[in-house]
Amino acid sequence: MIDRVDYQGEGIGLVDDKGRCAIPASLRAALAANSPRADGKDGGSVIIGAHRSSPCLIGYDERYRTELKALAAQLQAAYLAKHGTHNPNILREIVQGEPVPFDGSGRFIMPAFARFRAKIGANAFFYGTFECFEIWDPRTLIESDVAEVMKDCARFHCQQKGIAL
Repeated sequence: MIDRVDYQGEGIGLVDDKGRCAIPASLRAALAANSPRADGKDGGSVIIGAHRSSPCLIGYDERYRTELKALAAQLQAAYLAKHGTHNPNILREIVQGEPVPFDGSGRFIMPAFARFRAKIGANAFFYGTFECFEIWDPRTLIESDVAEVMKDCARFHCQQKGIAL
């Protein structure tokens, strides 16, 4: 296990027509700590990809890839033991995502396919889940089978920004 700072916090980000959005400060601080730039400047790289089982995206740092590779190996070994063959979809689901740069204010451009897949429009709700953070379309989140506290959190942040759900 790699020693990393947990992703804790939440917030709503406005998404423009080009997919530009800002990572909330609490999550951005963890991201910067987990993948500091070699030159010591603010900003860096975040990997944005589809969540394996929920209709949202996940964001994480480069160092988390090691843990994802270990997870993929475990899942592949279990599948092989049970079925006697490999399942290429295990890797396809886990490694889906692409690194994108973010600046010192946390602004990044959400990959077009990822945004399309998660149905993210003009607003993106960010929610830290220790190892990574999730990015949701607020309406999709509220209609999904997730913890009520998370739904309430999204409702609260939308209300604070004057976003009608």
